Amino acid sequence: KFNLVVLVIALSILGVLAVGSAKEVYQSRQIVGMIIGIIAMVIVSLIDYVWVLNFYWIIYGFVVLILGAVLVIGDKVNGATRWIDLGFTTFQPSELAKILLILFFAKFIMMHAEDINDKVTLIKYAILSAIPLALIIVEPNLSTTICTALVICLMIYIGGLSYKFIGTVLLILVPVAIIFLSIVVQPDQKLLKDYQQKRILAFLEPEKYESDEAYQQKNSVMAIGSGQLTGKGLNNNTTTSVKNGNFISEPQTDFIFAIVGEELGFVGSCIVVALLLLIVIQCILVGIRSQDLAGRIICCGVGGLIGFQSFINIGVASKLLPNTGVPLPFVSYGLTSLVSLYVGIGFVLNVGLQPKKYQ
Repeated sequence: KFNLVVLVIALSILGVLAVGSAKEVYQSRQIVGMIIGIIAMVIVSLIDYVWVLNFYWIIYGFVVLILGAVLVIGDKVNGATRWIDLGFTTFQPSELAKILLILFFAKFIMMHAEDINDKVTLIKYAILSAIPLALIIVEPNLSTTICTALVICLMIYIGGLSYKFIGTVLLILVPVAIIFLSIVVQPDQKLLKDYQQKRILAFLEPEKYESDEAYQQKNSVMAIGSGQLTGKGLNNNTTTSVKNGNFISEPQTDFIFAIVGEELGFVGSCIVVALLLLIVIQCILVGIRSQDLAGRIICCGVGGLIGFQSFINIGVASKLLPNTGVPLPFVSYGLTSLVSLYVGIGFVLNVGLQPKKYQ
């Protein structure tokens, strides 16, 4: 368990340095977020998760409440309503919702362990998943919706979903996805918002959109490449850098990996990827030793969330995926994301500490 804490703190420190280099004004707030996160992680790790899961319906109700509240009282920024202004900071409910949904579904799946492949249970699971996902997609926040949906699918797989059912779903989903993509690239499609469609088109035809939609990703790839082996160094003042030349907007959040690549080079990028991978592995290892199914699902859910978010963020920064915004866990600037992930790690530690009590 100690290894996991060391890995998370090491990655967070790298994050603080990268955020400070990207936009110095945010560094002190990222440090505050890290301190709050560590305190939250310690507190959460000491409260028995078995007791916390007794309140799983209250947790679910709270998730629906905060996701609904952001649509009513949230601030609209760049056409999206994702944040609630608390006065001293902004709060992004969808980030906390991801962790709380892991807790809810861990308990739900454990309660239905015997009949997890039953049609009624699967319909209940689908409806309970659809409500928060619909509230997130309405913000609109497609990337967080996809990320959350992947975690929800992973958890029911860990819970014992039959391969026959998974195969059937894939047989339906693959053709549907192909049809969906062929429709959304058409000029007068109504399924996606214009900016979402442009991001997909920019990914498919980067040359055509290189002055606008593909501009950021193109510059991000150039930045990562320009760092070469050891990078230009943190807080460098070369005018040709992506950061100093303002070639990427908001480099401290979605494109933080471009800063890492440019300033810490291939070596720094590999260290960040290795730390993320080791954190995911540690979460899974704690889950394997868990005393019950809920504990195993919590650990794999948190590990899966960190893995999926990392893959999407780095995939976007390196142009492997269409441009979509998710924070890089423990590295990107964002207090809600950082503290929520620390809470998730707190629950993983909690699961790891429980067997000792019961022996």
